[in-house]
Amino acid sequence: MQKIIILDFGSQTTQLIGRRVRELDTFCEIMPYNKYPEDDSDVIGVILSGSPFSVHDPEGFKPDLSRFVGRLPVLGICYGAQYYSYSNGGKVEKTNTREYGRANLAFIDKENRLFKGFDDNSQVWMSHGDSITAIPSDCKCIASTADVKYAAYCSEKAPVWAVQFHPEVFHTLQGSLLLKNFVVDICGSKQDWSAASFVDTTVRELKEQLGDDKVILGLSGGVDSSVCAVLLNKAIGKNLTCIFVDHGMLRKNEFRDVMHDYECLGLNVIGVDASEKFFGDLAGVTDPEQKRKIIGRDFVEVFNAEAKKQTGAKWLAQGTIYPDRIESLNITGKVIKSHHNVGGLPEEMHLSLCEPLKWLFKDEVRRVGRSLGMPDHLINRHPFPGPGLAVRILGDITPEKVRILQDADDIYIRHMREYTMPDGTKLYDNIWQAGTILLSTVKSVGVMGDERTYEHPVALRAVTSTDAMTADWAHLPYDFMAKVSNEIINKVKGVNRVCYDISSKPPSTIEWE
Repeated sequence: MQKIIILDFGSQTTQLIGRRVRELDTFCEIMPYNKYPEDDSDVIGVILSGSPFSVHDPEGFKPDLSRFVGRLPVLGICYGAQYYSYSNGGKVEKTNTREYGRANLAFIDKENRLFKGFDDNSQVWMSHGDSITAIPSDCKCIASTADVKYAAYCSEKAPVWAVQFHPEVFHTLQGSLLLKNFVVDICGSKQDWSAASFVDTTVRELKEQLGDDKVILGLSGGVDSSVCAVLLNKAIGKNLTCIFVDHGMLRKNEFRDVMHDYECLGLNVIGVDASEKFFGDLAGVTDPEQKRKIIGRDFVEVFNAEAKKQTGAKWLAQGTIYPDRIESLNITGKVIKSHHNVGGLPEEMHLSLCEPLKWLFKDEVRRVGRSLGMPDHLINRHPFPGPGLAVRILGDITPEKVRILQDADDIYIRHMREYTMPDGTKLYDNIWQAGTILLSTVKSVGVMGDERTYEHPVALRAVTSTDAMTADWAHLPYDFMAKVSNEIINKVKGVNRVCYDISSKPPSTIEWE
């Protein structure tokens, strides 16, 4: 299968490059800058990502590009463009004309294949401290801004193109066109990567891989594990056993509702209520990372005990998706955060790992779900953290705090599902992720009737995003927020104040813990 290799130099938008390439119905793989594959017979092009480093930094990543330069089309983006110039006789310097944010291309060589179809003065997004002040002798300038002469250049000998702006981000208005010009026109992608083709290929591969072996799968109720289960069920049917563990920190009535959904999908599901164990082990714990580790450990123990009853099982299936694997370890090998999906069961179980969604981004998982005929309310569910409401309660966890948060969150999400926008869509479907946070370490004064209250505030969170790598706070309608706030304060005992979080990512994260 054809693929584009994206070499990751540590940019926070590297995943976004991958998503943009996938949107062109082209398979791509993101690899560390120094892990170019030994066998590249199926590679049709290489993209060099941006980086937080300067090419002059001692710790900056400086790989040998000779394995593919001259043989395959190459596109350098930001650091990638600077590094290619730096390593081939050009100059990269700190200047007084650094660019951050929006800029316009004052000069564009529209005869160059990379800029085919571009408009005059096309807007791009810059984010670089250094600037290319001289390009290699075999290269020529193909785009400039008012301040940066070499906004883009190409080699006249090797198939190399380079841009100092970021075509992958939304604010580069014709960035998708530029990537299409590179991936499809220059690299020659056949554009045969799609959700439907993925399902057909993966079902065939799963049948070959698993044969008549029995498989167990841990379900979370979320999109990823649900799609994974339906895909496996299509491949191996009755040989799949799903285990859904209720740790007591799911949304209100979620265990009951999701079990019903799974039964309607024809899945073989075992539900386990282990909330008492989880609450006991979390008692008094306030550190967010410790909460995650305890929940992860307990999940493995509960799942392990139930899985051992499934005699003859040889495989553990997980709904791990591509961002899970990229986020859990960065290219220096340092853990960014504990992830609830990446890992496995104790070695004594001797189970092999099956991860059929491991190459997919979240939006691709949803497309696969639709092609499998799954209902929209399952496919369009917002992402939900593996530790559940435990990381949406500041401070220690108790059943009463979970009850308060479940009730408040149920009102918020229910109204979001019901609220119709001017264009006829539901508000819920316009939001990437929404949830309620209980500020249980804080109490605020209020007045109800003739009495003074001293209860907890809750914070509402809603963000828009395409991949969760970056996110902006959602501008919710005032009438919607007023209705939600009023109902929460009137109906949820223990809450007397509602706030709205207007922080974007970065610098904030989507979750509070």
